Amino acid sequence: MATSQVTASLRNLSTFERFQTSTLRFPSVGHVRIATLRQNSFPSLVVKAATVVAPKHTTVSPLGDRVLVKTKDAEEKTAGGILLPATAQNKPQGGEVVAVGEGKSVGKNKVDISVKTGAKVMYSKYAGTEVEFNGSKHLILKDDDIIGILETDEVKDLKPLNDRVLIKVADAEEKTAGGLLLTEATKEKPSIGTVIAVGPGPLDEEGNRKPLSIIPGNTVLYSKYAGNDFKGKDDSNYIALRASEVMAILS
Repeated sequence: MATSQVTASLRNLSTFERFQTSTLRFPSVGHVRIATLRQNSFPSLVVKAATVVAPKHTTVSPLGDRVLVKTKDAEEKTAGGILLPATAQNKPQGGEVVAVGEGKSVGKNKVDISVKTGAKVMYSKYAGTEVEFNGSKHLILKDDDIIGILETDEVKDLKPLNDRVLIKVADAEEKTAGGLLLTEATKEKPSIGTVIAVGPGPLDEEGNRKPLSIIPGNTVLYSKYAGNDFKGKDDSNYIALRASEVMAILS
């Protein structure tokens, strides 16, 4: 039987029972006895007009100190309007919290999740596990992987969480000591910046917050490859990192 004839025959079958006792021939698999494939053999599958479809999850409830975030879509175009291939699109680091766990116990105290449902957050670039349901991409990650709450569209307004610090990075040198202009590729990435905001501090063994010794306005030296980099709308560079990755306060 020609392929087009097989396709036409399948379109005319409106129920699963019509081919319970029939035998179909496919070029690559030989004979298939449909009578042996009954609906009650696959209780977790849904049969739709000869197509077997796995059931889709409609809700995900995070446990413990985990958070479910609906992620932003990756940028498909450059600022100049050029389409980017999937391999060149920046992986998003922000999204909206859609569900939170019940928290965790530290010492004798119960510690709630740092964010609430509906909050816009930024998170560590490689954190969490990706899941997709209801047609949208989501991320399940730990509360500690959330860098901060973004209350506006400006990165400089990021509210750091836990022991994280938001720093405005100093501009890179554009000239050498001899006066030669440097290209973007040869400019040394600076490890110095000004602290814009700090988190409430880490938890001690009893679940209480320990305030950070770094305060907004400090000029600091930090580890060169630490943290998560962001580009602000003011074209300034920002970095969010843990307080332990700050090596010194400069004055």
